[in-house]
Amino acid sequence: MRIIKRKKGNKEYFYLQYSFRGDGKVITKEKYLGKEIPKDIEHLKVKLQEESKQELYKKLESIKKNFQEEWKKYPKSIKAKEMEEIAIAFTYNTNAIEGSTITLEEAREIIHDKIAPNKPLRDIKETEKHSKVFLEMLNKKEKISNNVILRWHKEIFGETKRDIAGKYRDYLVRVGSYIAPDWQDVQKLMHQLIKLINNSRLNPAELAARSHYQFERIHPFGDGNGRIGRLIMNSILWHNGYLILIVEYKKRGSYYKALQKDEEGFVRYFIRRYLSVHRKRYE
Repeated sequence: MRIIKRKKGNKEYFYLQYSFRGDGKVITKEKYLGKEIPKDIEHLKVKLQEESKQELYKKLESIKKNFQEEWKKYPKSIKAKEMEEIAIAFTYNTNAIEGSTITLEEAREIIHDKIAPNKPLRDIKETEKHSKVFLEMLNKKEKISNNVILRWHKEIFGETKRDIAGKYRDYLVRVGSYIAPDWQDVQKLMHQLIKLINNSRLNPAELAARSHYQFERIHPFGDGNGRIGRLIMNSILWHNGYLILIVEYKKRGSYYKALQKDEEGFVRYFIRRYLSVHRKRYE
C-alpha cells in the first residue's frame, strides 16, 4: 500500500494504491485522496486493509462450508480411512521438512501396513509417533495448553530425543542467523501465545497463521519446533471446521522465506497458500 502523486496541468492529486490477491492473481486498485494527503491516512489504510480481508474471509468461509457439507456425507469407516490418508501425507511432509529420510510410500507402509523400511530407526519411530499424535489431535478436541504442547513433544520425541523430549528449553538456540528469545522468557511468551489461541476472535485461518508464526519465533524447544508448530496450526483449523493445511516438502522454500518475513508477511503467505490449495472448494 503506497501513496502516489499525479500531475494534471499545474495541479497535483494524490491516490492511495493498494494490491490484494483475487481469483489467483494480484489485483491493484487506487483510491482518490484529493489535492492533499488526508490527516487520517493511517485510519484509511487500515479500513482498506480490512475491506480486502473481508473478501478473503468470504472465500475461507466458503471452503469451510463446502468441506463440512461434504464431510457429513462420509460414513464413519470412510472418515477413518480419509483421516489416515491425511495423517500419512501430513506426517511425511512435516517430517521431510525437518530432514527425515522416510519417503511418502514408506510413511504409508509404516502407518498403514505397520512395516518398517530399511531406514534409520529414529526416522521410523518419529513417523510412527507423529502419525499417532496427529490422529489423536484430529479425533479429540483439546484446548491448546502448555501441558498439551509438552505432551505432544514428549510422545513424538520420547524415544529419539530423550534429553529434550517434553521440555521447554533452558538454553539459547539459533536458527540460521535468527537468535530465538532468551530461554528465561519462553514461559512468559508461551503463556501469551496460548492466551491468544484460546481467546482470539480472529478468523481461524488467520489465527492459525499468527499462532504458527509466533510459536516458531519463540522456538520453545531445543528441536522439533516445526513439527509441533504445524500441529498447533492444524488443530486450530480442524477444530474450527476448516480443512488442514499441509506444508509440502517440495514447496518448503517459499515456506521458509515466509517465516523470515514479519508476522503480517507470513499471514499473507499463509492465507494465499490456503486459498490456493483448497481453491476448488470456494469456486
